Amino acid sequence: MNLAFMDQWPTSLKEFILKIRSMVFCQEQADINMALPGLQTISLNTVLAQGMNVKKKHEVEILSAVTNTVANSIRADAILDVGAGQGYLAQVLAFQYQHPVIAIDACSHHGRVTDARAERIKKYYTSQMIKSESGMRSLNVPKTITCRVLSIDTLKTLVETSLIGDDVEQSMLKVENQEDQGKLHWLSDANKKPSIVLAGLHACGDLSVTMLKTFVECKDVKAVVSLGCCYNLLSEEMIKDGESQFGFPMSHAVRSIGLSLGKSARDLACQSAERWRSLDMHAGIHNFELHAFRAAFQMVLSKYYPEIVMSTPSIGRKGKALRRRHQRRSAESQLHLKGSTCHMRHNFPSVVPSESETDGILGSMSEIQTLPGEIPSNERAGCEVIKSDDKLSHFENFCQSGLSHLGIKHSQDINLQGIWKEAEPFADLVGPYWSLRAALGPLLETLIILDRLLFLQEQGSALEACLLPIFDPKISPRNVAIIAKKIDKDLRSSCC
Repeated sequence: MNLAFMDQWPTSLKEFILKIRSMVFCQEQADINMALPGLQTISLNTVLAQGMNVKKKHEVEILSAVTNTVANSIRADAILDVGAGQGYLAQVLAFQYQHPVIAIDACSHHGRVTDARAERIKKYYTSQMIKSESGMRSLNVPKTITCRVLSIDTLKTLVETSLIGDDVEQSMLKVENQEDQGKLHWLSDANKKPSIVLAGLHACGDLSVTMLKTFVECKDVKAVVSLGCCYNLLSEEMIKDGESQFGFPMSHAVRSIGLSLGKSARDLACQSAERWRSLDMHAGIHNFELHAFRAAFQMVLSKYYPEIVMSTPSIGRKGKALRRRHQRRSAESQLHLKGSTCHMRHNFPSVVPSESETDGILGSMSEIQTLPGEIPSNERAGCEVIKSDDKLSHFENFCQSGLSHLGIKHSQDINLQGIWKEAEPFADLVGPYWSLRAALGPLLETLIILDRLLFLQEQGSALEACLLPIFDPKISPRNVAIIAKKIDKDLRSSCC
């Protein structure tokens, strides 16, 4: 927080911000080596990291090491990667850490991508073993299951499936001088109690909740490592007696006080303080202008398409779409601007932040392009910034893109100029208003994750649980992992 700016704030605003900060769970990246003794983070080789962006590589590298440590501590028979996506985490756990893994995802396309990618990785490791002449060893290849996990019973069934053993087909590399070729004996010791780990990298909405409840209810699940995401998609019940079957609240403590969030608060919980507080002034103004466009677009919908408004439409990230549309003209504009004088008018200031600061707000680094009429920051020094008169054209483009996203053909009867003329006087209020709302985001996320921790703690001394910020929040804002284990007197160890 910039204390110099705070000096100019009213006392009430200072107190408001400081009060919020005092109640927010600290998301500064923890020293996970101290929190989880024995943890060893291994850098991903180029084959395992293929296709990952910087954010995904950071997440998978750390979460796989954390999950491996937890799995080893409970002598896990298998790991279920819930909401596996394209299988990045599952493949690292299988190939690098040699755990039997099942990758579960609702999308069949993701399953096919995971299988194809795993086959390429297996060929690489096979060739490496042949070249090294160190002998052949079996390779765990993730098994993929396409299933929409909508209930605890569904996930319990998948856990049971993972324990069937010989009936579960698993691709494995033929072991030299060994007849067993492709059947996985996860429970070869009949006297050993089954032990499964549930892992989820940003399992969306209620899926993270289902993982925690399955961990509590299923005796075979001995540990869970979960990072939540998409709080806006959480289901929420009206407070009443009985067990909650919804995503929020989970704990008896929160239900007992009758606390509810509502859609707006759940949306706010997704805000990334680490990202937007890192933006410079020009990037911040750009961001606010996009929010002003979206607010004015809502006026368009309310006036001309009131039936659409009733369905709370989502139009995606139109700022990113507009940048893509202007990319080619941007390059030409840059060449023209190099020979221009400081008297040129421009609309949006140049934005060249890092990828981590813009992902989800302004787009990734590869998508940040100077819009037509911009003056690059290195040529802007000493120039008087003159507000452009062509915001209307950008607003019109924004609206056309938004209507197209909603499947609405643009009509000439829509008076966009009139709407913008009505909205523009209030555009400067969007920034302060949005900032005050966004400041509540980390507090609301804290409430959600503490509710989940309370739910686990309410189960008594049979398990141990903690919250641990495992990622760099500037790279991955949803960085707080819930790590929980059922206590075994023979394997007793600290969770975090």
